[in-house]
Amino acid sequence: MPAVTVSDITILPRVIPMPGAKARRIKSVTTAPSGFEGEGFPVRRAFAGVDLADLDPFIHLDQMGEVEYAPGEPKGTPWHPHRGFETVTYIIDGIFDHRDNHGGGGTISNGDTQWMTAGAGILHIETPPEHLVMSGGLFHGFQLWVNLPAAKKWSKPAYQDLRAKDVALLASHDGGALLRVIAGEVAGHQGPGSTQTPIDMVHATLQPGAELRLPWKKDYNALVYTLAGHGSVGDARQPVSMGQLTVMSDGDELVIRADQIQESRSPEMEILILGGAPIKESVAWMGPFVMNTKAEVLQAFEDFQKGLLGTIPADHEDVRGVHGAPSEVIED
Repeated sequence: MPAVTVSDITILPRVIPMPGAKARRIKSVTTAPSGFEGEGFPVRRAFAGVDLADLDPFIHLDQMGEVEYAPGEPKGTPWHPHRGFETVTYIIDGIFDHRDNHGGGGTISNGDTQWMTAGAGILHIETPPEHLVMSGGLFHGFQLWVNLPAAKKWSKPAYQDLRAKDVALLASHDGGALLRVIAGEVAGHQGPGSTQTPIDMVHATLQPGAELRLPWKKDYNALVYTLAGHGSVGDARQPVSMGQLTVMSDGDELVIRADQIQESRSPEMEILILGGAPIKESVAWMGPFVMNTKAEVLQAFEDFQKGLLGTIPADHEDVRGVHGAPSEVIED
């Protein structure tokens, strides 16, 4: 997993555990089911089976891959609409192109992130570049959906291109873990992402036997998703492995440890750490739209069909259907 690496981790700022800090306990551990997204690329639905109240302000998380494509196999998504939230696409291995009908977009590769604010409505497409389709290759990343409060659901669509070189890099107190702060503020260090909803996002790599004690905001929830490898979470040392999401309860710090023995295919433990200030509003979600009421979701579908979310640029194909996360309506 290349993402962002360093040749000498000892030169990075260290995350020092807080004296007397209360480690967050484990509320639940769930295993992500596998499925397919878009035109058929494999995903793990990281949040499946977890109460939205525990995820708030997050809505949806797909781990894309890890998959080694043969020539001609790489796949993406067709043009599709969104309204009411932000999408965050982070590439660990591989390369992806993004374009939207508001002029945003670009190519993201190892360690890059594209942050799209759908707001009042947007159309976009995500595809592997033609040369990757021809050659095949390794692909691994994730897409996260961050909810917007009612007051911001009608904000103007926006796009952020976050380069790998801009993430804040930190080391754990024992020097055995590399932390990449993509968004928010962690241990006094700010990530490059500008978020409408206050959140923290960290991609961490733990060497075998390493321990990470990470200070965490008391008013934020805390989610730890294991991307690869084996380890444990909490002072109770709850075992976790690839494809498992841990929801943490209240406390001052997160505790994650990598097992001393890892698999040869995944020699390190890779985790995604998420936290945010809960919005605490009703959620109505169906396919590509996340609103506060069912009526607003149905209005979004109607607006899309009427072309009120915009049109596809002339040099691209027409929309081939409404695409997004599993179709469901959830109301709290």
